[in-house]
Amino acid sequence: MRGIKGIGLIKMNNLPIEWLGDKVRILDQTRLPQEEVYLELGSYQDIASAIAELKIRGAPAIGVVSAYAVALSALEIESKSKEGFLERLRGISQTLATTRPTARNLFLAIDRMEQVARAGQDVKQIKQALVNEAIKIHSEEAEATRRLSQLGAELIGDGVTILTHCNTGALATAGYGTALGVIKQAKKQGKKLKVFVTETRPLLQGARLTTWELNRANIPVTLITDSMAGYFISRKEIDCVIVGADRIAANGDTANKIGTYTLAVLAMENGVSFYVAAPTTTIDLTLGSGDEIPIEQRSSDEVTHIQGIGIAPEGTQAANPAFDITPHYYITAIITERGIIREPYVERLKKCR
Repeated sequence: MRGIKGIGLIKMNNLPIEWLGDKVRILDQTRLPQEEVYLELGSYQDIASAIAELKIRGAPAIGVVSAYAVALSALEIESKSKEGFLERLRGISQTLATTRPTARNLFLAIDRMEQVARAGQDVKQIKQALVNEAIKIHSEEAEATRRLSQLGAELIGDGVTILTHCNTGALATAGYGTALGVIKQAKKQGKKLKVFVTETRPLLQGARLTTWELNRANIPVTLITDSMAGYFISRKEIDCVIVGADRIAANGDTANKIGTYTLAVLAMENGVSFYVAAPTTTIDLTLGSGDEIPIEQRSSDEVTHIQGIGIAPEGTQAANPAFDITPHYYITAIITERGIIREPYVERLKKCR
């Protein structure tokens, strides 16, 4: 049984995530843009490591690949009893849940897989049901990003210049993309666009990944360092900012790649619209505000080194929060596959989910 067809990068020969029946094939994002290397992962341990090491990243993509990891592990479990099977599956789910604590889609996908397992009648039936559910999760995420990209493109005027942060295309979503999907769809509608991309320190997802995707979509792109954003926004060279999200709280506060909050403040100060594009699977109504969103703290080596090369004196201490929180009042609108949501977010996000 093979997975989803027809989704992925423009002019890309292979999908960023593909189900092979007994393995998951992913594009190793740590090797881009220099090399396009595909990995075939045959165990949940391999997938968990790939997530933690950012070989696969982006909240929707993490959710998809985690669902496949549960399905893969289920196929390997040798247990005649449903109870024994579920006990082993819970341990696997717990391992996956520790990989990226901020990404809402990770936990939602795992929960869905566990619900399917508990509802099954016997081990054989559960295994097939889990494979089917993982493929369904992949398909739903792909369709959600396609739809939100179409809706979001209506907000983009002809001839505008857009600033985006980190990477939010097919690589991050296993589908059409979120913020980058909106941009690609606007271009598909015939609108003339220019895109500014922040390099997105410390791991340079903007420089390495977003420029790579935009080049393949034939969309003009200008790369800037993160600290240049204020310069270009204040000079009225940016018409709007569009970013993604890893988790959205019930009040509309969003967690996204570190540096997003800075862009939101700059946008409001200069009267520039600030949009967040994310599928509804990213919304977490169990959390009242962004204060409750867990922020992943990553290794200081990612700050003191670039691709293994030291850029600071040996022994330098560095802080490395992977995400920051953008309060809802800085956000012009949240773009989802179920509609464009504006204040009051508390009421409208609840209806959306």
